[in-house]
Amino acid sequence: MRTLRTRRWRPPSSKARTVRLALAAAVLAATGALTVTFVSSGGKGTADAATRLSDYVPIQDVRPNVAAPKPGPGAATGRFTVDCGVNRNGKFSPDNPVAQPGIRNGAEHLHDFVGNLAITADSSDADLAAAGTTCRNGDRSSYFWPVVRIDRSVRGEGDVQRALAATSGSVVCPSVRSKLPAVPASVKTAVDARLADLDRAEVAANRRVLTVRGVNPAVNREVLQGLSAGRTAALADISEMIRSAGGRRPAGLVSLTDCDVSYDAIHASLHGGRGDAGRANPIVRCPNVRDRLPGVPRRALADVDRALADLDRQVSRANQQLITGRGDVLGPLRAERAAALNRIAAAIGRYAARPDGLGTLAGCSLDQRGGHQGTPAPGGSANPPGGASPSAPPAGGANPPAGGATSLPDPQGPNRELPGNTGTIVRPASVLIEYRGNPTGQVVAMPRFLRALTGDAKPSSRGPANARATWTCSGFADRLSDRYPVCPAGSQVQRLQDFPGCWDGRNTDSANHRDHVAFADRTTGACPEGFVAVPQLRITISYDIPQDVQTKGQYALDSFPEEDHNPFSDHNDFVNVNSSRTMNRIVACLNRGATCR
Repeated sequence: MRTLRTRRWRPPSSKARTVRLALAAAVLAATGALTVTFVSSGGKGTADAATRLSDYVPIQDVRPNVAAPKPGPGAATGRFTVDCGVNRNGKFSPDNPVAQPGIRNGAEHLHDFVGNLAITADSSDADLAAAGTTCRNGDRSSYFWPVVRIDRSVRGEGDVQRALAATSGSVVCPSVRSKLPAVPASVKTAVDARLADLDRAEVAANRRVLTVRGVNPAVNREVLQGLSAGRTAALADISEMIRSAGGRRPAGLVSLTDCDVSYDAIHASLHGGRGDAGRANPIVRCPNVRDRLPGVPRRALADVDRALADLDRQVSRANQQLITGRGDVLGPLRAERAAALNRIAAAIGRYAARPDGLGTLAGCSLDQRGGHQGTPAPGGSANPPGGASPSAPPAGGANPPAGGATSLPDPQGPNRELPGNTGTIVRPASVLIEYRGNPTGQVVAMPRFLRALTGDAKPSSRGPANARATWTCSGFADRLSDRYPVCPAGSQVQRLQDFPGCWDGRNTDSANHRDHVAFADRTTGACPEGFVAVPQLRITISYDIPQDVQTKGQYALDSFPEEDHNPFSDHNDFVNVNSSRTMNRIVACLNRGATCR
């Protein structure tokens, strides 16, 4: 193998290589739609959280390792491509609306977004359906992935490891209150009590994590699993109480089950204040109305729910305007919100005491930060309602110890640099979005608003079971690596990301955002029992990266701080907002073996 001049290259021990290869083989046996033999020393996919700034390999040194199952009789062999551009409008965000819905800056790193123009961590399905898009065929789906940057500076050996060792994590959970429909008056007290249970559980989990310095995967896993079990029960109770009292069953609560451990505090020690503060895409922030509503009389529920949905769509349209640059945003938004709030007050007032003070919630502001607004309140709510436990302190305690949760520094300068994720963003030279069939038979339409992800953003702390090798070079499609490739002259660096192609036939999301979909068998292409084949999404992102940058190890993926640009942490996310008509066209194209767009 040709020796590379890379940042902080430390060859792993033979024992580490053996462990990584065994883990990679287990990953493929469990999840692989492609047959992949991983190159030695790649991936950093062990649970020891060891990180390097460099992990590069000449693509010629990666053995061919991709094999596609042979199509059988009646196979769906077609291909449908969608052109959504390469994010020329600059829609970047540290939100992850699929893996961390309702958590602002949940990713702690920047994503490229193409397709849906309005999507944020808080977007509802109705918001997505009404949004504009960058896709030429009108597809309103959202496709997003971590940016790649070029950074020619060299940070000191072990900077991130030392910062993590002195840092405690903090538990961050999606907001439940901000996603509920109107709560019937007859169950308001009971719903508030269950919300308070969620608050207390989050506080207790956070206190446990705060006692640990550094990343302890075992503690994090134990805490989050216990929290998830309690949230599953509480969310089911809340949903049933609202439904049984005549309210609208809350949609998408399962998406709010999983919490995460954030290491935002690391940013304070890594932040270098590079560039001028600024954000390419400010976000509209508005007061949460649902927190301020009393119990709603049964006969007013439908009217209040319609007005709440209007409020969501108003914010969604305003955020889209910020992307497209269409004039004043806050003035018209305030007028629209005032009218919707008045409708809510009037609807309640026809059957009970009219709520006071809702009009004060009409005004919104532009958030230039795009990060956490300080430590979140329990349950993710900025304004816990009166039903919350009065003794519950903010998550992490009123005075978190040093190394606990802090605000994320502002994105910096024209490249929206974040601490630990610095350098010039490399715009893709091309993005190929394609839907493919199944080698064992026909595919069926995937449901609208299906959420799916591929890869794992945290293989070092969560283990490598869901991580996937994605890296290659143009002209070398027969091999994928879990390390950054060094490509020959004239070849582009590529990320090839395959999504699950099997669906459970019922759910558009699941508590861990994975169980409702599955990868087909890597040898036969067959879906697991109980799953059906749907159009399988593949996204190929190509970059023109100078040869010297590749050989010096100066390009890397944005990542969570504990991953330290681990190439094995590559991932991609998707929300299907194709219309039924377009999805049926995709299915027909694939099933008849055609090539369409």
